[in-house]
Amino acid sequence: MERNLSSAHIAENWTPASWQAKPALQQPAYRDGAALERAVARLRELPPLVTAWEVLTLKRKLADAAAGRCFLLQGGDCAESFADCTAPVIANRLKVLMQMSLVLVHGLMLPVVRVGRFAGQYAKPRSADTETRDGVTLPCYRGDIVNASAFTIDAREPDPERLIEAHSKSALTMNFVRALSDAGFADLHHPEHWDLAWAAHSPLYDEYRKMARSIGESLRFMEALAGEPPRGDAKVDFYTSHELLLLNYEEAMARRVPQHWGWFNLSTHFPWIGMRTAQIDGAHVEYCSGIRNPIGLKVGPGVTIDQLLRTIDVLNPANEAGRLTLITRMGASKIDAELPKHLHAVKAEGRRVLWCCDPMHGNGETTPGGVKTRRFENIRAELETAFDIHAACGTHLGGVHLELTGEDVTECLGGARNLTEADLARAYKSTVDPRLNYEQSLEIAMLIVRKRGMAPVAEMGTKRHAAYA
Repeated sequence: MERNLSSAHIAENWTPASWQAKPALQQPAYRDGAALERAVARLRELPPLVTAWEVLTLKRKLADAAAGRCFLLQGGDCAESFADCTAPVIANRLKVLMQMSLVLVHGLMLPVVRVGRFAGQYAKPRSADTETRDGVTLPCYRGDIVNASAFTIDAREPDPERLIEAHSKSALTMNFVRALSDAGFADLHHPEHWDLAWAAHSPLYDEYRKMARSIGESLRFMEALAGEPPRGDAKVDFYTSHELLLLNYEEAMARRVPQHWGWFNLSTHFPWIGMRTAQIDGAHVEYCSGIRNPIGLKVGPGVTIDQLLRTIDVLNPANEAGRLTLITRMGASKIDAELPKHLHAVKAEGRRVLWCCDPMHGNGETTPGGVKTRRFENIRAELETAFDIHAACGTHLGGVHLELTGEDVTECLGGARNLTEADLARAYKSTVDPRLNYEQSLEIAMLIVRKRGMAPVAEMGTKRHAAYA
């Protein structure tokens, strides 16, 4: 059985259930406790959704991303829905990630680690426990793993059976993703497999196709020189991620496996802790402290240096490379003031982390008509500024975290087609937060190539960024 130093740092009294002794926020109020216990007991008997080998492989790749040897692309739905567990929706989501990663590979000349927000992203934290419409108050919608989005008493009642259905839908999604990959869907020789039927009109489409042809020609050239296909270069892997939120579900998916020490959460490769559940003495941090998966931690403008460093020590006491990814989500208006102090503190203490930028969640707004949206110009501004600040601070931005979809939606304002508030009603499909569509996602990938390829501080030339050094 393999061991490493980090095993000595896991608390001896940790168990998959030890979170129950801690304050647990964002948990639904199930009326029937016995039904919940039965559902959790059934979950414990169901097969895992991922393997420990895959988890450890991803951890090594995230360590490479932290060292600048590859780039993390994490993206997918804000909240998956059971109804969208269909072949076309899943395939379109993968197509967007593949097209973005092809742009990144072409422009950065680096491998890309593709991590989807799928096969388990069925729960969402909420700012309030209830929602009121026209004088009627009901429990809020917490994602399909908990209840339904329709504004009725029956739909909004938390149902433990949905835990089982979430596992089933996640398994179906992973099965289809793996089948596509094995069938050559992700073969870089055939980027035409990733074309979206509705996207040919995009202003960015021609530029993308030129990149695809260039990579195809490069592969064929290398094969001609070598006399055989280059090993491992033509196909890619997909990994899954979701916000670790419903602790009854996650506890049931914690498993021991042969030939490996400790516990793995085998519901996903890469769970992350959101801003609302990141309390250092809380149940979510407690649970994540004992599993061997790589962990993501969202870091917002309200997080103090002391909080951040203490949480890092709890989640990664052995300072293990690839173990912890800090996903910053400051907002375009706050990143200048907030991000540098976090970067300096973590760097000064020698903490080994992967820095990743989430330019989505700090930039939400609501239109006068009550529609939740995000402005592409703010998303772009936060990402651009993050690259500049990292360069000035001597740290490394190794990934991006995005909410996106392969469907023809109009949920975020601006972008290549300059969507306006009038466009939102045309194709607003999200049940929770607005997502980037194909055009906007591809534009972000091209932005990353431009910013990541710049020489760092010396060419910035502004007093604002020089002040970070």
